[in-house]
Amino acid sequence: MANPMTASNPVPDIAGMKPILSVEGLTTSFLVDGEWKSVVRDVSFDVMPGETVAIVGESGSGKSVTSLSIMRLLAKATSRIEGKISLNGKNLLQLSDRQMRDVRGNDVAMIFQEPMTSLNPIFTIGRQISEALTCHSSLSPVEARAETIRLLEKVRIPNASSRFDEYPHQFSGGMRQRVMIAMALASRPKLLIADEPTTALDVTIQGQILDLIKVLQEEEGMAVLFITHDMGVVAEVADRTIVMYRGEAVESGSTDDVFHRGQHPYTRALLSAVPRLGSMMDQHWPLRFPIVDIKTGQSSIPTEVADTVDKRKTPILEVKNLTTRFDIRSGLFGRKSGAIHAVENISFDLAQGETLSLVGESGCGKSTTGRSITRLVQPTSGEVVLDGYNVLTLDPTALRNMRKSIQMIFQDPFASLNPRMSVGATISEPFIVHKLGTHKQAQDKAVDLLERVGLSADMLRRYPHEFSGGQRQRIAIARALSLDPKVIVADESVSALDVSIKAQVVNLLLDLQENFNLAFLFISHDMAVVERVSHRVAVMYLGEIVEIGPRAAVFDSPQHAYTKTLMAAVPVPDPARRSMKRNVAVNELKSPVRPVGYVPPVRDYKEVSKGHFVQI
Repeated sequence: MANPMTASNPVPDIAGMKPILSVEGLTTSFLVDGEWKSVVRDVSFDVMPGETVAIVGESGSGKSVTSLSIMRLLAKATSRIEGKISLNGKNLLQLSDRQMRDVRGNDVAMIFQEPMTSLNPIFTIGRQISEALTCHSSLSPVEARAETIRLLEKVRIPNASSRFDEYPHQFSGGMRQRVMIAMALASRPKLLIADEPTTALDVTIQGQILDLIKVLQEEEGMAVLFITHDMGVVAEVADRTIVMYRGEAVESGSTDDVFHRGQHPYTRALLSAVPRLGSMMDQHWPLRFPIVDIKTGQSSIPTEVADTVDKRKTPILEVKNLTTRFDIRSGLFGRKSGAIHAVENISFDLAQGETLSLVGESGCGKSTTGRSITRLVQPTSGEVVLDGYNVLTLDPTALRNMRKSIQMIFQDPFASLNPRMSVGATISEPFIVHKLGTHKQAQDKAVDLLERVGLSADMLRRYPHEFSGGQRQRIAIARALSLDPKVIVADESVSALDVSIKAQVVNLLLDLQENFNLAFLFISHDMAVVERVSHRVAVMYLGEIVEIGPRAAVFDSPQHAYTKTLMAAVPVPDPARRSMKRNVAVNELKSPVRPVGYVPPVRDYKEVSKGHFVQI
């Protein structure tokens, strides 16, 4: 296939400007079992001054390897970079290691997906930024401190001077990412490479970081190379977009052209799988995602999930005044000095065949709610009634039997699957442990469940490391179904997946709900996915439910200020919004830590429409 970014399709020379970065015929290979295997092949593009170019693709597409090749951060012994990479006219592949270090510090900077792996936990934030300044300039320690505080203020960190001497663990994820941006800006680079800088962040924090990068780009005149798999983010930040698939650039052009007139089937597949907030208007029940065939470009027509919710019967799950707190102990004798109020006096119910979504940012208590209901953590007080039994009063034997009725699917399937057990043994184990039949019956059930989740019986003997992330999540779903549960708690079960895989897994969950009449407690921070799968939605903030109601009521007419903030922060895959800024307030989520003896206020709720309640 012809390279879409060769000289036959050049970037327009804007007012005679020369590109900051020019990549020509980049091919990157790794040494595997004694052979060189290429993972990026013949990629070419330019980045102009002040321009944002996005490289988009899913895991394994080669986008991050492209950025690491540009920065020359790949191990020399096991990698080979071919082609030409010019930064301000200098061919980076011809520079010595020492010259390349100077380029990284002065001309180009990079921010990564997970700031905690880039920041040294034993040094203060101020020292780490000051070091970046003093290494590449002649500033004195006093001048470096003043410049560091100025940079922290520039990236909108509140009380910057007082936080100079704090450590990375004392900052939230969003604030740590701001620190990384401040460090990257220390030497005023002409090019900033941002490799998935918002993927690990909550939606409101993501909105703040995107706004920040836009503002800083305008103020500093930087060029930005933005690496991501999120098409919504691409639409909001990029002037031009490069789509990568299996190591090749399959499409390139203005972001508007790529989004509205994309030609390659993979581009259309990525765009069709992006959940769009507001797409459920006038839809009565959860809606499957359309799936595009990458080879043909043909798209399936999404269908509604059949209505299996029966509200006439007693709810399968009832949660009343659930409270979960974790004691904080300090001092020589470990006396209780406070408590984390993770979940505070929440109530809801769940009918058979229904999906209730718990949404909110990290630290709001939604995952602790799921773990409290299943007794994976011990609640402090309240009542959880599952199928007529109070879960919180069950003895160990009864609790074990109860877990046949309720199962969890976790965010990271690799962490929840035993790497030393085959897939067949993993799926069969719950069935055997609960003595629901013979080993032969367990094996037959494992085969049936594998096929139901879209895998094949010949995979039974394989191990988790032999599967992709999406396949591992399907295996985790099959295991959860092995006990024929009535309720499934899906805790961020699709948030770690690429967009097209996420669409497939969400469709699978909806199919299983329809076939088995399952009740889902769907825990997520992704508002667009939540809108797609939910019958009802509960919004959590600092351990409390601040709004709950039917999906249409909550999304079409949000009442609580926090709900409105969550929705306003969702990236919209529409290039027309590129110049817009959300102006989300730069506030960290308040701490749920309370002193000994703290009595939370009694909350009142107002019913604004049928079944739609808002905290007042």
